[in-house]
Amino acid sequence: MKHLHDAPARLVQLVIGLWLYGVTMAFMVRAGLGLDPWDVFHQGLAKHWPLSFGMTVNVVGAIILLAWIPLRQKPGIGTVLNVLLIGTAADITLRWLPTAHALPLQIGYLAFGVVGNGLAGALYIGAGLGPGPRDGLWTSVVRRRGWSVRVARTLIEGTVLLVGWLLGGSVGLGTVLYAIAIGPLVQRFLQLVPVTPQSPLLSRRAVDQAECCPEAVV
Repeated sequence: MKHLHDAPARLVQLVIGLWLYGVTMAFMVRAGLGLDPWDVFHQGLAKHWPLSFGMTVNVVGAIILLAWIPLRQKPGIGTVLNVLLIGTAADITLRWLPTAHALPLQIGYLAFGVVGNGLAGALYIGAGLGPGPRDGLWTSVVRRRGWSVRVARTLIEGTVLLVGWLLGGSVGLGTVLYAIAIGPLVQRFLQLVPVTPQSPLLSRRAVDQAECCPEAVV
């Protein structure tokens, strides 16, 4: 694990991680085999208002960021760029990426989406420039309520998964695979990418790594 101290390098790593995160989200959407909990919610919500999937991701991120105010959670530049970049990258990718119809291609899309998402999460966490809006939501609950990471994440993500499914979001094999694989993938990639020692999410992982696995940036 290399330590990352140079500010410009951290910013570049952050932007690459956030953009890759949006790209991998698009691959999971086009795979049609199920999404992670928050993207189930984003996809379901996008079916009920005149905004694209990516714009829905950005708007939901901005709304959650407003919820940080009463929670007294302080955003970083990574938090703001998260709101601006992830959904934008997803929409741009969705414009040119065809839907997978054959099962082998669906599985390939899904595998790239999940593994790439793990790398993207490690890049943004390693940059140490602030959590994503959704990460900040559950870390605030952990800090203010004293709940374990597992309980806070399960409650929040279980709720958005249920609501997203009721709205018509895609739940399936990809949802299960993401839940099982994303934590170990991010942990592994964190050993390979440059990291900032003072990264708040990295510190949380060190303290509570048995329970904490990023929902990925969003």
